[in-house]
Amino acid sequence: MPKVGIIGGSGLYQIEGIEKVEEISILTPFGVPSGNYIQGKISGIDVVFLPRHGKGHKISPTEINYRANIFGMKKLGVDAILSVSACGSLKEELKPMDFVVPDQFVDRTNHARESTFFGGGLVAHVAFADPVSPELQKILVEAAKKAGVTVHNGGTYINMEGPQFSTKAESNLYRSWGMDIIGMTNIVEAKLAREAEISYATLAAVTDYDCWHPSHDSVTLEMIIANLNQNIENAKKILKLAIPEIGKLKSFSAQGALQFALITDPKAIPEQKKKELEILIGKYIK
Repeated sequence: MPKVGIIGGSGLYQIEGIEKVEEISILTPFGVPSGNYIQGKISGIDVVFLPRHGKGHKISPTEINYRANIFGMKKLGVDAILSVSACGSLKEELKPMDFVVPDQFVDRTNHARESTFFGGGLVAHVAFADPVSPELQKILVEAAKKAGVTVHNGGTYINMEGPQFSTKAESNLYRSWGMDIIGMTNIVEAKLAREAEISYATLAAVTDYDCWHPSHDSVTLEMIIANLNQNIENAKKILKLAIPEIGKLKSFSAQGALQFALITDPKAIPEQKKKELEILIGKYIK
């Protein structure tokens, strides 16, 4: 039976309803994850939960150890990751309190974020044309509809660096590019999940219009926090409906993503690298 990983964003620091809870600390070849993993069951399905910003929201988007977070999920046997993330809207029709399940990403982060498990003597180029796993996207959209919330199927999430929000010039530039929503976290997770052969999808909760919107100046932090809290409650309802459906899946689209991606001759791969990445590459280099 599949195991589902849940990565919680701003406001989502714990999941209620997990049974047989076990807290697991993992040290990875890439350092320490954002916190301990919470493992248990929801509706009989094995789940693993991790808040990406840590308890108390103490890790900024740039400082998150994305490699450790995803490697830990792989080590725990996760087949699919549902990433919950707050975002800003770049289109009038994507209203605060709506949800978006994007199917594309644009990367505007810088190289402060390590976005690959490879390098150091091992080269791999994973296909990433379709960064979101369609089977998860479909389930999230259907679950949101059942939960009675407004959901938009598809769209492009532009990942800025932060921690500052956009200037109006940047916001309007992204709108001219046809971007739909903006956030600070998900692109690197998606890249690493694909390298780890874990299917990935984002449940993006719109908290506000970005600064391009005429109403932006009237938006207060209190309003954003109130929207965020309501969105998180709705996100939990969506997850509760989606997880049992993922448990029914027999296969995942990210499986085999590394099969033709490893370029380096196995004989030339450093032994230390082979050891570190055994759970990712072992089956392909034996």
